Amino acid sequence: MRIKSALLLAMGLLAANAMAQIPMTMGELVVYGGPDREHVLLEGAKKESGLTLYTSQQLADTNPIVEAFQKKYGLKVTVWLAGPEEVLPRIVNEAKGKHAAFDVAETEGQALEALHREHQLQAVRTPYLKDLMPEALRPHGEWVGTRLLMFSLAYNTNLIKKADLPKTWDDLANPKWKGKLGIEAKDDEWFYSQVQQLGPEHGLQLFRQIVATNGLSVRNGHSLLNNLVAAGEVPLALTVYNARVQQLKAKGAPIEWFVLQPAIAQLNGAGVARNAPHPYSALLFFDFLLSEGQGILSQRNAIPVAKAFPSPLANFPFKVTDPAKLIDDGEKWTKIYREITSAAPPKP
Repeated sequence: MRIKSALLLAMGLLAANAMAQIPMTMGELVVYGGPDREHVLLEGAKKESGLTLYTSQQLADTNPIVEAFQKKYGLKVTVWLAGPEEVLPRIVNEAKGKHAAFDVAETEGQALEALHREHQLQAVRTPYLKDLMPEALRPHGEWVGTRLLMFSLAYNTNLIKKADLPKTWDDLANPKWKGKLGIEAKDDEWFYSQVQQLGPEHGLQLFRQIVATNGLSVRNGHSLLNNLVAAGEVPLALTVYNARVQQLKAKGAPIEWFVLQPAIAQLNGAGVARNAPHPYSALLFFDFLLSEGQGILSQRNAIPVAKAFPSPLANFPFKVTDPAKLIDDGEKWTKIYREITSAAPPKP
Protein backbone atom coordinates (compact mmCIF):
# COMPACT_ATOMS: atom_id res chain seq x y z
CA MET A 1 0.00 0.00 0.00
CA ARG A 2 2.87 2.35 0.84
CA ILE A 3 4.51 1.64 -2.50
CA LYS A 4 1.19 2.22 -4.28
CA SER A 5 0.63 5.54 -2.45
CA ALA A 6 4.15 6.67 -3.26
CA LEU A 7 3.62 5.81 -6.92
CA LEU A 8 0.32 7.72 -7.02
CA LEU A 9 1.98 10.73 -5.40
CA ALA A 10 4.86 10.60 -7.84
CA MET A 11 2.44 10.31 -10.76
CA GLY A 12 0.50 13.29 -9.44
CA LEU A 13 3.66 15.39 -9.19
CA LEU A 14 4.72 14.36 -12.67
CA ALA A 15 1.28 15.27 -14.01
CA ALA A 16 1.43 18.64 -12.30
CA ASN A 17 4.89 19.33 -13.71
CA ALA A 18 3.75 18.23 -17.15
CA MET A 19 0.70 20.53 -16.91
CA ALA A 20 2.94 23.41 -15.94
CA GLN A 21 5.21 22.79 -18.93
CA ILE A 22 2.42 22.67 -21.52
CA PRO A 23 1.23 26.17 -22.51
CA MET A 24 -2.49 26.57 -21.92
CA THR A 25 -4.83 28.94 -23.70
CA MET A 26 -6.71 31.60 -21.77
CA GLY A 27 -9.88 29.56 -22.26
CA GLU A 28 -8.24 26.57 -20.60
CA LEU A 29 -6.62 28.57 -17.81
CA VAL A 30 -9.75 30.38 -16.63
CA VAL A 31 -11.60 27.12 -16.01
CA TYR A 32 -8.69 25.11 -14.61
CA GLY A 33 -9.38 24.17 -11.01
CA GLY A 34 -6.90 21.43 -10.27
CA PRO A 35 -5.19 21.25 -6.86
CA ASP A 36 -1.99 22.41 -8.56
CA ARG A 37 -3.61 25.56 -9.97
CA GLU A 38 -1.22 27.91 -8.16
CA HIS A 39 1.81 25.89 -9.28
CA VAL A 40 0.62 25.83 -12.90
CA LEU A 41 -0.05 29.57 -12.92
CA LEU A 42 3.26 30.42 -11.27
CA GLU A 43 5.32 28.25 -13.63
CA GLY A 44 3.62 29.89 -16.59
CA ALA A 45 4.01 33.36 -15.09
CA LYS A 46 7.76 32.87 -14.71
CA LYS A 47 7.98 32.79 -18.50
CA GLU A 48 6.16 36.13 -18.77
CA SER A 49 7.47 39.64 -18.07
CA GLY A 50 5.21 40.39 -15.12
CA LEU A 51 1.76 41.94 -15.47
CA THR A 52 0.07 45.32 -15.84
CA LEU A 53 -2.62 46.47 -13.43
CA TYR A 54 -4.98 49.30 -14.30
CA THR A 55 -6.49 50.64 -11.09
CA SER A 56 -8.48 53.53 -9.69
CA GLN A 57 -7.94 52.46 -6.08
CA GLN A 58 -5.82 54.59 -3.79
CA LEU A 59 -2.17 53.56 -3.94
CA ALA A 60 -2.15 53.46 -0.14
CA ASP A 61 -4.40 50.40 -0.46
CA THR A 62 -3.05 49.00 -3.72
CA ASN A 63 0.68 49.17 -2.98
CA PRO A 64 0.63 46.81 0.05
CA ILE A 65 -1.16 44.17 -2.05
CA VAL A 66 1.19 44.61 -5.00
CA GLU A 67 4.25 44.50 -2.76
CA ALA A 68 3.05 41.33 -0.99
CA PHE A 69 2.35 39.65 -4.35
CA GLN A 70 5.77 40.60 -5.74
CA LYS A 71 7.51 39.37 -2.60
CA LYS A 72 5.69 36.04 -2.63
CA TYR A 73 6.05 35.21 -6.33
CA GLY A 74 8.97 37.31 -7.53
CA LEU A 75 6.86 38.77 -10.34
CA LYS A 76 6.79 42.45 -11.33
CA VAL A 77 3.51 44.37 -11.32
CA THR A 78 3.34 47.57 -13.36
CA VAL A 79 0.60 49.83 -11.98
CA TRP A 80 -1.24 52.47 -14.00
CA LEU A 81 -3.38 54.69 -11.75
CA ALA A 82 -6.30 56.83 -12.93
CA GLY A 83 -9.91 57.56 -12.09
CA PRO A 84 -12.68 55.15 -13.18
CA GLU A 85 -13.75 57.67 -15.83
CA GLU A 86 -10.27 57.33 -17.38
CA VAL A 87 -9.74 53.58 -16.98
CA LEU A 88 -12.79 52.69 -19.06
CA PRO A 89 -12.08 54.78 -22.21
CA ARG A 90 -8.39 53.89 -22.15
CA ILE A 91 -9.18 50.16 -22.29
CA VAL A 92 -11.87 50.61 -24.95
CA ASN A 93 -9.56 52.74 -27.11
CA GLU A 94 -6.72 50.25 -26.75
CA ALA A 95 -9.07 47.48 -27.87
CA LYS A 96 -10.13 49.48 -30.92
CA GLY A 97 -6.48 49.96 -31.79
CA LYS A 98 -5.88 46.23 -31.25
CA HIS A 99 -3.34 47.08 -28.55
CA ALA A 100 -3.79 44.75 -25.58
CA ALA A 101 -1.96 46.42 -22.71
CA PHE A 102 -3.62 45.61 -19.39
CA ASP A 103 -3.90 42.27 -17.64
CA VAL A 104 -6.12 43.09 -14.66
CA ALA A 105 -8.38 46.08 -14.01
CA GLU A 106 -9.46 46.98 -10.48
CA THR A 107 -11.92 49.85 -10.25
CA GLU A 108 -15.51 50.73 -9.35
CA GLY A 109 -18.39 48.46 -10.28
CA GLN A 110 -19.92 50.72 -12.93
CA ALA A 111 -16.69 50.90 -14.93
CA LEU A 112 -16.21 47.14 -14.71
CA GLU A 113 -19.81 46.50 -15.74
CA ALA A 114 -19.26 48.78 -18.73
CA LEU A 115 -16.10 46.82 -19.62
CA HIS A 116 -18.17 43.63 -19.48
CA ARG A 117 -20.62 45.16 -21.96
CA GLU A 118 -17.69 46.14 -24.16
CA HIS A 119 -16.52 42.48 -24.13
CA GLN A 120 -13.16 43.38 -22.60
CA LEU A 121 -13.22 41.02 -19.60
CA GLN A 122 -12.96 37.27 -19.18
CA ALA A 123 -14.99 35.16 -16.75
CA VAL A 124 -12.69 33.26 -14.37
CA ARG A 125 -13.66 30.18 -12.35
CA THR A 126 -11.22 30.75 -9.54
CA PRO A 127 -11.67 28.42 -6.55
CA TYR A 128 -11.77 31.46 -4.26
CA LEU A 129 -15.25 32.46 -5.43
CA LYS A 130 -16.80 30.16 -2.84
CA ASP A 131 -15.13 32.17 -0.06
CA LEU A 132 -16.80 35.46 -1.03
CA MET A 133 -20.06 37.06 0.08
CA PRO A 134 -22.86 36.69 -2.50
CA GLU A 135 -22.92 40.45 -3.15
CA ALA A 136 -19.41 40.22 -4.62
CA LEU A 137 -20.49 37.96 -7.49
CA ARG A 138 -21.94 39.08 -10.80
CA PRO A 139 -24.29 36.88 -12.88
CA HIS A 140 -21.95 36.88 -15.90
CA GLY A 141 -18.83 36.26 -13.79
CA GLU A 142 -16.62 38.60 -15.84
CA TRP A 143 -15.62 40.63 -12.82
CA VAL A 144 -15.72 40.00 -9.09
CA GLY A 145 -16.05 42.35 -6.15
CA THR A 146 -12.83 42.78 -4.19
CA ARG A 147 -14.04 45.30 -1.60
CA LEU A 148 -17.12 47.20 -0.47
CA LEU A 149 -17.09 50.94 0.02
CA MET A 150 -19.69 51.83 2.60
CA PHE A 151 -21.21 55.25 2.25
CA SER A 152 -21.35 56.82 5.68
CA LEU A 153 -21.78 60.21 7.26
CA ALA A 154 -18.85 61.81 9.05
CA TYR A 155 -18.77 64.58 11.64
CA ASN A 156 -16.19 66.70 13.40
CA THR A 157 -16.24 65.57 17.03
CA ASN A 158 -15.10 69.00 18.25
CA LEU A 159 -18.08 70.71 16.62
CA ILE A 160 -20.90 68.19 16.92
CA LYS A 161 -21.83 66.04 19.89
CA LYS A 162 -22.77 62.43 19.29
CA ALA A 163 -26.08 62.98 21.12
CA ASP A 164 -27.01 65.70 18.61
CA LEU A 165 -26.50 63.60 15.48
CA PRO A 166 -29.48 63.05 13.16
CA LYS A 167 -31.30 59.76 13.65
CA THR A 168 -32.98 59.68 10.24
CA TRP A 169 -32.48 61.33 6.84
CA ASP A 170 -35.57 63.44 7.54
CA ASP A 171 -33.77 64.97 10.53
CA LEU A 172 -31.34 66.68 8.15
CA ALA A 173 -34.13 69.00 7.00
CA ASN A 174 -34.06 70.62 10.45
CA PRO A 175 -32.80 74.25 10.17
CA LYS A 176 -30.20 73.56 12.89
CA TRP A 177 -28.02 72.01 10.14
CA LYS A 178 -27.96 75.20 8.05
CA GLY A 179 -24.49 75.80 6.65
CA LYS A 180 -23.08 72.64 8.25
CA LEU A 181 -23.62 69.99 5.57
CA GLY A 182 -21.25 68.79 2.85
CA ILE A 183 -21.52 66.23 0.06
CA GLU A 184 -19.32 64.75 -2.69
CA ALA A 185 -19.98 66.15 -6.17
CA LYS A 186 -20.16 62.85 -8.08
CA ASP A 187 -22.02 60.57 -5.70
CA ASP A 188 -24.95 60.13 -8.06
CA GLU A 189 -24.75 56.31 -7.66
CA TRP A 190 -25.27 56.72 -3.91
CA PHE A 191 -28.06 59.23 -4.51
CA TYR A 192 -29.90 56.89 -6.90
CA SER A 193 -29.76 53.98 -4.47
CA GLN A 194 -30.61 56.10 -1.43
CA VAL A 195 -33.66 57.62 -3.09
CA GLN A 196 -34.88 54.19 -4.17
CA GLN A 197 -34.60 52.95 -0.59
CA LEU A 198 -36.38 55.98 0.84
CA GLY A 199 -39.05 55.82 -1.84
CA PRO A 200 -38.52 57.87 -5.01
CA GLU A 201 -41.19 60.48 -4.34
CA HIS A 202 -40.32 61.02 -0.69
CA GLY A 203 -36.58 60.77 -1.30
CA LEU A 204 -36.49 63.44 -4.00
CA GLN A 205 -38.75 65.75 -2.02
CA LEU A 206 -36.64 65.27 1.10
CA PHE A 207 -33.28 66.06 -0.51
CA ARG A 208 -34.71 69.12 -2.22
CA GLN A 209 -36.01 70.25 1.16
CA ILE A 210 -32.63 69.66 2.83
CA VAL A 211 -30.86 71.79 0.21
CA ALA A 212 -33.51 74.52 0.25
CA THR A 213 -33.43 74.75 4.04
CA ASN A 214 -29.79 74.16 4.90
CA GLY A 215 -27.73 74.24 1.72
CA LEU A 216 -24.89 71.89 0.80
CA SER A 217 -21.17 72.41 0.45
CA VAL A 218 -20.42 70.36 -2.67
CA ARG A 219 -16.83 69.07 -2.87
CA ASN A 220 -14.88 67.09 -5.45
CA GLY A 221 -13.41 63.93 -3.94
CA HIS A 222 -14.13 61.85 -0.86
CA SER A 223 -10.63 62.33 0.51
CA LEU A 224 -11.01 66.10 0.31
CA LEU A 225 -14.40 65.93 2.01
CA ASN A 226 -12.95 63.78 4.79
CA ASN A 227 -10.12 66.23 5.33
CA LEU A 228 -12.51 69.18 5.44
CA VAL A 229 -14.57 67.44 8.12
CA ALA A 230 -11.42 66.75 10.14
CA ALA A 231 -10.39 70.41 9.73
CA GLY A 232 -13.83 71.63 10.81
CA GLU A 233 -14.64 73.41 7.55
CA VAL A 234 -17.48 70.96 6.89
CA PRO A 235 -18.98 69.92 10.26
CA LEU A 236 -21.10 67.08 8.83
CA ALA A 237 -20.51 65.23 5.53
CA LEU A 238 -23.26 63.09 4.02
CA THR A 239 -21.23 60.88 1.69
CA VAL A 240 -17.80 59.61 2.70
CA TYR A 241 -16.29 56.14 2.92
CA ASN A 242 -16.03 54.82 6.46
CA ALA A 243 -12.58 53.27 5.83
CA ARG A 244 -11.05 56.68 5.06
CA VAL A 245 -12.59 58.12 8.22
CA GLN A 246 -11.08 55.28 10.25
CA GLN A 247 -7.66 56.01 8.79
CA LEU A 248 -7.86 59.70 9.71
CA LYS A 249 -9.22 58.87 13.14
CA ALA A 250 -6.29 56.51 13.75
CA LYS A 251 -3.98 59.47 13.13
CA GLY A 252 -5.71 61.50 15.83
CA ALA A 253 -8.08 63.58 13.70
CA PRO A 254 -11.33 64.73 15.42
CA ILE A 255 -13.58 62.77 13.07
CA GLU A 256 -16.06 59.90 13.43
CA TRP A 257 -18.47 58.11 11.10
CA PHE A 258 -21.99 56.77 11.47
CA VAL A 259 -24.76 55.54 9.18
CA LEU A 260 -28.43 56.31 8.71
CA GLN A 261 -30.73 53.56 7.56
CA PRO A 262 -31.04 52.42 4.88
CA ALA A 263 -27.24 52.06 4.58
CA ILE A 264 -25.74 51.95 1.08
CA ALA A 265 -22.52 50.25 -0.04
CA GLN A 266 -20.76 50.39 -3.41
CA LEU A 267 -19.00 47.38 -4.90
CA ASN A 268 -15.50 47.83 -6.28
CA GLY A 269 -13.90 44.89 -7.99
CA ALA A 270 -11.46 43.41 -10.46
CA GLY A 271 -11.59 41.69 -13.81
CA VAL A 272 -9.09 39.87 -16.02
CA ALA A 273 -8.57 41.16 -19.56
CA ARG A 274 -10.08 38.96 -22.26
CA ASN A 275 -6.88 39.41 -24.27
CA ALA A 276 -4.44 39.63 -21.36
CA PRO A 277 -0.83 39.86 -22.63
CA HIS A 278 0.30 37.87 -19.57
CA PRO A 279 -2.52 35.40 -18.83
CA TYR A 280 -0.72 33.25 -16.26
CA SER A 281 0.42 36.27 -14.27
CA ALA A 282 -2.99 37.92 -14.59
CA LEU A 283 -4.83 34.92 -13.15
CA LEU A 284 -2.28 34.45 -10.38
CA PHE A 285 -2.72 38.09 -9.32
CA PHE A 286 -6.52 37.81 -9.59
CA ASP A 287 -6.45 34.79 -7.24
CA PHE A 288 -4.19 36.71 -4.86
CA LEU A 289 -6.63 39.66 -4.75
CA LEU A 290 -9.41 37.31 -3.70
CA SER A 291 -7.37 35.44 -1.08
CA GLU A 292 -4.38 36.98 0.70
CA GLY A 293 -5.24 40.40 -0.67
CA GLN A 294 -8.47 40.33 1.32
CA GLY A 295 -6.55 40.09 4.56
CA ILE A 296 -4.38 43.04 3.57
CA LEU A 297 -7.47 45.14 2.83
CA SER A 298 -8.96 44.19 6.19
CA GLN A 299 -5.82 45.36 7.98
CA ARG A 300 -6.24 48.75 6.27
CA ASN A 301 -9.83 49.15 7.55
CA ALA A 302 -11.22 48.51 4.07
CA ILE A 303 -14.22 46.19 3.82
CA PRO A 304 -13.16 42.88 2.23
CA VAL A 305 -15.65 40.64 0.43
CA ALA A 306 -14.14 37.40 1.75
CA LYS A 307 -16.43 36.01 4.45
CA ALA A 308 -13.49 35.05 6.68
CA PHE A 309 -12.70 38.66 7.60
CA PRO A 310 -14.64 40.99 9.92
CA SER A 311 -16.83 43.66 8.37
CA PRO A 312 -18.55 46.71 9.90
CA LEU A 313 -21.48 45.91 7.62
CA ALA A 314 -22.23 42.90 9.78
CA ASN A 315 -23.66 45.26 12.42
CA PHE A 316 -26.63 46.52 10.39
CA PRO A 317 -28.60 45.86 7.20
CA PHE A 318 -27.25 47.40 4.02
CA LYS A 319 -28.00 47.59 0.31
CA VAL A 320 -25.33 47.21 -2.38
CA THR A 321 -25.72 49.46 -5.40
CA ASP A 322 -26.48 47.68 -8.68
CA PRO A 323 -23.93 48.87 -11.28
CA ALA A 324 -25.99 47.53 -14.19
CA LYS A 325 -29.02 49.62 -13.21
CA LEU A 326 -26.81 52.61 -12.56
CA ILE A 327 -25.49 52.39 -16.12
CA ASP A 328 -28.97 52.01 -17.61
CA ASP A 329 -30.49 54.88 -15.61
CA GLY A 330 -27.32 56.78 -14.79
CA GLU A 331 -27.70 59.76 -17.11
CA LYS A 332 -31.14 60.56 -15.70
CA TRP A 333 -30.03 60.35 -12.08
CA THR A 334 -26.77 62.19 -12.63
CA LYS A 335 -28.79 65.08 -14.02
CA ILE A 336 -31.19 65.03 -11.07
CA TYR A 337 -28.36 64.80 -8.53
CA ARG A 338 -26.48 67.72 -10.04
CA GLU A 339 -29.65 69.77 -10.28
CA ILE A 340 -30.43 69.23 -6.59
CA THR A 341 -26.91 69.65 -5.20
CA SER A 342 -26.19 72.74 -7.28
CA ALA A 343 -29.26 74.61 -6.02
CA ALA A 344 -28.41 77.98 -4.48
CA PRO A 345 -27.85 77.71 -0.70
CA PRO A 346 -30.06 79.80 1.60
CA LYS A 347 -28.85 83.22 2.65
CA PRO A 348 -27.50 83.47 6.23
